[in-house]
Amino acid sequence: MWPIISEVVQAQDTFAYDPAMSADEAHATWVEVPPGRTVVAVDGTRVLGTAKMGANRPGPGSHVSTASFMVAADARGRGVGTALCRDALDWARRQGYAGMQFNAVVETNRAAVEVYLREGFTVIGTVPGAFRHPTRGRVGLHVMYHEF
Repeated sequence: MWPIISEVVQAQDTFAYDPAMSADEAHATWVEVPPGRTVVAVDGTRVLGTAKMGANRPGPGSHVSTASFMVAADARGRGVGTALCRDALDWARRQGYAGMQFNAVVETNRAAVEVYLREGFTVIGTVPGAFRHPTRGRVGLHVMYHEF
């Protein structure tokens, strides 16, 4: 997973992670402990993408799930993100969550936003200028929700 995480984080256009993140820091951030889950999408032995999922918040917020997805640049547009999203939604339903919430979807990440909308999410609101995009400057972060 590290090559994908490194590639995505260093691009600085979809995730608010430190671009200097080390492999150990990525592992600690990305690999969920049970009851959360981390998965990969593969083609043979090649990892094309990865997802992590779990409760969005602890305690009184633990009935709502969340997930994050990363896809290798050369695997985008091939349905990998959609497959990972569907897997996360299916997992969350099986676990008994009431819905899934995304806290920070970069509004200029049109491919991801379109997948999420197609899979039943709605944009609940947008925090204007909350993300510093490397070429577009400050852009909004969507909060998105899918009720089950």
